[in-house]
Amino acid sequence: MLKADFHMHSHFSPDSEMSPEKIVRKCKKVGMNCIAVTDHNTTAGALAAREFADFMVIIGEEVGTSEGEVTGLFLEEEIPRGLTPTETAKRIKDQGGLVSVPHPFDRFRSSVITRRGLEEVLPFIDIIEGFNARNNLDADNRKAQAFAKEHNLLTSGVTDSHTTIELGRTYVEMPEFDGTPEGFKGALAQGTIHGRKMTPLIHVVTTLTKIEKRILRRRR
Repeated sequence: MLKADFHMHSHFSPDSEMSPEKIVRKCKKVGMNCIAVTDHNTTAGALAAREFADFMVIIGEEVGTSEGEVTGLFLEEEIPRGLTPTETAKRIKDQGGLVSVPHPFDRFRSSVITRRGLEEVLPFIDIIEGFNARNNLDADNRKAQAFAKEHNLLTSGVTDSHTTIELGRTYVEMPEFDGTPEGFKGALAQGTIHGRKMTPLIHVVTTLTKIEKRILRRRR
């Protein structure tokens, strides 16, 4: 069986300081053996993590579209930010990837996809994050689960980790698969989500990290 997490950020994202090496080391420590690294608007972190890992690392990217965030999994090429949700999804699909919608109903994050964007991208969606450990309200996760059920979509449970302390707290237990997107979907359909929420204070850490990195960039 796999212990899997499909949403996490390395220091290639502006709001995380985790190196790909640290991600891999912590995942091994907590028994994770299938992950997707999904940095904001870049696949660099996933590619770097794959070099260090002796387990499966899915190349992912959390893409900022014109209507909020959409995640691509099993990517071969980076997706540029700022496109429409439809164009973003088409570019993911054109390279054989899967479309996942991160934290679709979290009412506190400004990056969440808009209702219009969600309706626009719906025909392309493979996965909805049914449990995101960083969602402050259980109701927002329940709404995502209900949406997935209504539209017959797969659900995942993710940490959305930006720090090592988060890794391993939430995961999907699922069968091994052949490494292909279709095999992944079949395995995820048989998976069980084990979810543990993080304290809302974790968002303070993320914000401070973003500010610190912005200040360092200006000083260079």
